[in-house]
Amino acid sequence: MAAPAPKSVLFVCLGNICRSPIAEAVFRKMAMDAGVADKWRIDSAATSTYEIGSSPDHRGQACMKKHGVPMSHVARQVTKADFTSFEYILCMDENNLSELNRKANLVKNYTAKIELLGSYDPQKQRIIQDPYYGSRIMWLASTLW
Repeated sequence: MAAPAPKSVLFVCLGNICRSPIAEAVFRKMAMDAGVADKWRIDSAATSTYEIGSSPDHRGQACMKKHGVPMSHVARQVTKADFTSFEYILCMDENNLSELNRKANLVKNYTAKIELLGSYDPQKQRIIQDPYYGSRIMWLASTLW
């Protein structure tokens, strides 16, 4: 009997160097701690091309290291294949959501469920603000962790 297909989640933000790689790292750590990492395919990507090939922001990396959360990622842009190969695409704000829905409409028979990551927040903070141009990146990393 074949093993069940892994669940899959793609975290998305504008540049894929702050919010989405932090969400990816935290989710992966949680899955590892729960002993279910082998049942998940976890990745992150950008809606833009601004940071393709870049490492995550140094402030987020420092915070993840402080909390013992492994983080290794190279920024990439969302592809058409992502809309059919991921079960969930979770983004950080309304601009990401709008852009993802626009891109998804260009993909025939896309299957991904596209939502705001914040829609799963028990405190109902639906929008995860971009911390890139301020000190909020440390706050973001500690909030997600």
